[in-house]
Amino acid sequence: MPTYIAFLRAINVGGRFIKMADLRTGLSHKGFGDIESHIQSGNLRLTSSLRSAAKLELALETSLEELCGFTVRTIVRTPEQLAEVASYGAGLEVPLEGEVRRYVTFLKDDPDDELIAMMNGWVVVGERAQVAGREVYMWLAHPSHKAKLTNARIERGGLVATTRDWKVVTVLGERWGA
Repeated sequence: MPTYIAFLRAINVGGRFIKMADLRTGLSHKGFGDIESHIQSGNLRLTSSLRSAAKLELALETSLEELCGFTVRTIVRTPEQLAEVASYGAGLEVPLEGEVRRYVTFLKDDPDDELIAMMNGWVVVGERAQVAGREVYMWLAHPSHKAKLTNARIERGGLVATTRDWKVVTVLGERWGA
């Protein structure tokens, strides 16, 4: 069975809580296999007989709504895709001076030209971004809660997105990447 990485959007924040152990058990009962999680922010590795990422996202979202009682948008990548994200991001030059936090925003669908232009041209003091495929690599020279570049801003064009700290992405790339 194929292995996938699922990034759950907005789970275990803002009153939308579920224990990862309960989530793993519930998804196992729904037919998903070999389920692992990493930290409480909704990073899953699992197997499924489904061979389409879009079908898997829909199946996970349906199962998660039943298990959690609220909608959980889900973005799926293969282990190969995750390894590529980590490798590509590791090779990017940091475009800001000083101490910089790095993030990756995973997009559910391909970004349109407008979003790509906006992100690649993002010039706010202490903030930069670069789009590559269905990921937005971000650098912030100040705390993320003070940033103008947010997941909500990226989603304004109708895309579903979820952001992870670069440290999490590199750990997942090492653990679950191909």
